[in-house]
Amino acid sequence: MPIHKPIPIRKGLKANKYLLYFLLFLAMGLYGQQDAQYTQYMYNTVSVNPGYAGSRGHLSIAALYRAQWVGLEGAPKTQTLNIHSPIGYRGLGMGISVVNDQIGPTSETYFDLDLSYTIQLAQEARLSFGLKGSLNLLDIRFSELNQDPNNPDATLQQDIQNRLTPNVGAGIYYHTQRFYAGLSVPRFLETSHFEESSLSTAREQMNYYLITGYVWDLNPLWKFKPALLSKFTAGAPLQLDLSANFMYNDKLIMGAAYRWDAAISGMVGFQMSPAFLIGIAYDKETTALGSARFNDGSFEVILRYDFIKAVGNIKSPRFF
Repeated sequence: MPIHKPIPIRKGLKANKYLLYFLLFLAMGLYGQQDAQYTQYMYNTVSVNPGYAGSRGHLSIAALYRAQWVGLEGAPKTQTLNIHSPIGYRGLGMGISVVNDQIGPTSETYFDLDLSYTIQLAQEARLSFGLKGSLNLLDIRFSELNQDPNNPDATLQQDIQNRLTPNVGAGIYYHTQRFYAGLSVPRFLETSHFEESSLSTAREQMNYYLITGYVWDLNPLWKFKPALLSKFTAGAPLQLDLSANFMYNDKLIMGAAYRWDAAISGMVGFQMSPAFLIGIAYDKETTALGSARFNDGSFEVILRYDFIKAVGNIKSPRFF
């Protein structure tokens, strides 16, 4: 069974925390979580689907920070920065992303290059095909694990530093002004990270993503958008993220989300201008982990800025 990351046991942790960490990250291995997890995926689509690159019609920059399971030492932290834009006049788009995912003594950084080609099917309907090229930089500090000094594990004595592995992915993305849908596999290659040790079964798995959403005008002031992100990984349960957001007067966004059998979330966003969006999300686990006294939930913040050349041509900010 693939393992997401090594168990982040730091020196000096109490025995009850040691057991909790073991159970927690064993569960993560069983469920196959490997790619970084986002609650505000609807504003961060290019991270999972390269076909989204350039789809906003202008240069767009987004930065996201996520702190998962706040209060639990060694819990995941994710930082994401992406830039994408159409290029030329023949339906080409390009994007660059950097994703840093930290968990315990492990740090992974992805450097992604996204290329897309868009076909106009109707006046407002467009279909995009995307390719993603990735470089993964892996660091593991085995020296931070709490090992028995009298019987140390011989396979965990040497840290892994700056291990670089390539990968490729692809996706298709369809959208109009109100509807979008996409299917993607961000990484095709199932790379083994620990072939020199007993952790040789820890491999990258292909994650299949399906995203979709629709925007309804409830009245001149209110818009409503339900959205879905589904992730399938071989050997792991299907992951479903369901969300519903309301936008008032093209400025204030309020919503909630449910991650199937995992967490519930609240979201709020502020469209400070047609170009600048701030989004905030909070997750509360619905599993036994959510009732742990040292788990204060997960927090996520996203900032997005669109370099809009002609504001007069835009009726209202894009809701996706």
